[in-house]
Formats: sequence, structure tokens, C-alpha cells
Amino acid sequence: MKEAMQPIPESELILNPDGSIYHLHLLPEDISTTIINVGDPDRVCTVSSFFDKIEVKKQKREFITHTGTYKGKRLTVISTGIGTDNIDIVYNELDALVNIDLKTRTIKDKHTALNLIRIGTSGALQEDILPDSFVCSSHGLGLDGLMNYYFTDAASEDKDLNEAFADYLPNDCRFPRSPIVKASDFLFERISSQMNTGITASCAGFYGPQGRMLRLQPYRHDLLDKLTAFRFGNHRITNFEMETGAMYGLAKLLGHRCCSTNVIIANRIRHEFSGNPAKSVNELIAVVLDKIIKFI
Repeated sequence: MKEAMQPIPESELILNPDGSIYHLHLLPEDISTTIINVGDPDRVCTVSSFFDKIEVKKQKREFITHTGTYKGKRLTVISTGIGTDNIDIVYNELDALVNIDLKTRTIKDKHTALNLIRIGTSGALQEDILPDSFVCSSHGLGLDGLMNYYFTDAASEDKDLNEAFADYLPNDCRFPRSPIVKASDFLFERISSQMNTGITASCAGFYGPQGRMLRLQPYRHDLLDKLTAFRFGNHRITNFEMETGAMYGLAKLLGHRCCSTNVIIANRIRHEFSGNPAKSVNELIAVVLDKIIKFI
């Protein structure tokens, strides 16, 4: 990580004319230190509809932010859009809001750790995890390749697990290294109760990268079978989507706590889809909010 020395150049830390961070259009005072991440911009209003009051509403592109209070506790909800490329933007800019002095462009001496909690949707890779059930990710598996652009290894904490997966699914000199990064113990212990738990794989896309075939045939035609069958000790890959791997990797490197929860809207093994995904998402929001306010 960059040391607190010279001011960060304008080309690297880009600010808007009002001093807000470039993509998110936020100022440091606009956010709480506990931030809910949702992929769908429309879901921000769904989450904030549970709040007692909303004090901040801002939007730029797909990044919508609401900050308010829920049962007296200050929370922020922000939409990331789909994909780990957007997580790269959101997590780096949220970190900059709390750990960089935007006026002097220098890294602060005192580090602030954020609580970053995803409420999303995903597909199950195990037959016993049914549509409309909840999964809390013990680990994030980055099949997308984003973390390979960063020098520090976020996956060093689970070396044996990472080596086992690398041996199990070689990259064939075609795919990026796929790090497996652990969730924040602090958040996982407080959020995961009464949910399915396991490794969540994050893919670089929705069709070929997740083994779907419409008119184009995926290179890894057996990807679902391979991910479903992977075992290492008590670990298995429970589900996949397009964000958690990058969330866990970046949060670990930046010194933040991170935990990802998902509603299962499809079971790829049983070929089943949720009958009412919106209802299930609302139920997960209520569950996660009530868990969060117990520890912030």
C-alpha cells in the first residue's frame, strides 16, 4: 500500500469540482463507517425504505448512495452495479474517503476500518441450497482476475486452501490466478447464524464465465461440475455471482472488515429459479439490518 509521503497526484486521486471523490460523488461526511453494498441501483431505495430517516441522497452513474439511521444507528447503503471492476472503483474510493485527506491529498496517519456488507443475489452450486435461502460467504473465490493487478497477496491467510484449489482447477495458461480470501471473522461470526455458509465464487461475467451457453460455447464446459465437486476439509463452493471475490480481496488489503450475504435466486444444479426473488431479498435485508445494529 502507498505510504503517507508525497501528495497523491490529481491524475491518480481524481476529485470533482466540489471536492467529492470522482465516481461516487461523495464527501467524507456523507458516509457511515458501516456500509451496505448492493449491486442493483434500485435496491438502494429498497434498503433505505427500512431506515428511520435519510440524511444523504447522492447519485452519479450507477453509484447511488443513501445514508440515514436504522433503529438509531447510522448506516450507508451504496449500489456498486454489477461486476468486480465496479467493486474496484467503489472500494478504493470508499477507502479514500476515510483514509486520505482529500484536501492535502495525503494518506492519514490514523487508519479507519469500515464495515462493508453485501446484500446480493446469486446462484447455488450445491443441490441442497434451495432458491430463496440465504448464504453468508466464509470465503470469496476470485475467478475474475482483479486481485492479480495488486502487488500484495490477500489470499496468504489460507495458503493450503488456495494451493488445493489451484491444483484442482489449473488455469491452462488461459485464465488468471484465482485467490480465495477469507471473510472478516468479526462480521462473519455476527451475520452468518442461521444461514448457509461456504465459499462464494466471483466470475468475470454472467454467461460464459458462469458456464451458460446460449449461442457461444464456454471454454470450460465442465465449470459447474468442477466447482460443485471441489472439497477441501470442510470447505465447499456453495454459490457464485460477480462481486464477492473482489470485495474480500480489496477489503483485506485496505484493512477493512467485509462480509457478503446473498439470496439464492437460482439453483444451477437443480435448474430451479425463485418464485419471488424480490420478497426474498426484502427478507434478507431485514435480517441483515437487525444483525448489524447489534454490533455497531
